[in-house]
Amino acid sequence: MVRLGDKIRGREDLRVSFEFFPPKTEKMEETLWDSIKRLEPLQPNFVSVTYGAGGSTRERTHATVARIVKETSLKPAAHLTCVGASREEVDEVVQAYWDAGIRHIVALRGDMPELGTPYKPHEKGYQSVPELIRGIKAIGDFEVSVSAYPERHPESPDGDADLRLLQDKIEAGATRAITQFTFDSSIYGTFMERVEKAGIKVPIVPGIMPTTNFKGISRMAEKCGATVPGWLADYYEGLDDDLTTRKLIAAAVAVEQVHDLERMGFRDFHFYTLNQADLTYAICHILGLKPSTKPTPGLKAAE
Repeated sequence: MVRLGDKIRGREDLRVSFEFFPPKTEKMEETLWDSIKRLEPLQPNFVSVTYGAGGSTRERTHATVARIVKETSLKPAAHLTCVGASREEVDEVVQAYWDAGIRHIVALRGDMPELGTPYKPHEKGYQSVPELIRGIKAIGDFEVSVSAYPERHPESPDGDADLRLLQDKIEAGATRAITQFTFDSSIYGTFMERVEKAGIKVPIVPGIMPTTNFKGISRMAEKCGATVPGWLADYYEGLDDDLTTRKLIAAAVAVEQVHDLERMGFRDFHFYTLNQADLTYAICHILGLKPSTKPTPGLKAAE
């Protein structure tokens, strides 16, 4: 009998990365640093820190990645968007990242501050992600990751336009694409066929989203154009008040998806942690990723 994860466990070429968001309160900061310390021993390829709509978390994002550089062995990647800032302002942020020792940026278009508002570039800002990448590269020799959409971006006319934009990003200097989450692994297969046909050679890293808060994830999926399969909705039916069972299901779903994607040839996986370490840690453990040193559960940021 083949057990779940047998084809993955012990794979030396399996790489993971983790995404966090900057905290808004002292309590959230404590939770974030508990999570970072919990996951650090797994030695991820990198960890990224998000950037709020319209650049709304700019200072908190910078503070978080700067602290990661100073206090951990992790390699942080700072998210950066084109929205709501002039080129001069964006360039100042990029230079500040470089001065703080950050050498990896996730370059994104970003969303407008008013949710649901159509995207409009700043009149004095970078007009597109390829322009932003060229601006980043002019300041320092950063590694640049970008987004990719296995399913059509809601504002894109079609999937071909998404691929053309991805090609433009790569030509501008991007060396990795992290995908929007999707829960139907067959969609990744179709997407990679199109990527290969387009001649795109950079690593495509699937984004793995935990589904513990299924209602919240469903709303997020609707906004970003991701499909939520009916079978996944069935898994969570009647569990609104049963967090323990939802966590178990979320872990099983994520592990099974990574297992499917590994069989398709993927070796890199990007986990959207939502600043909660336990689920991500459990999934990685099932996949055979062992800590370099024994983690200390409940470690506080001040310790």
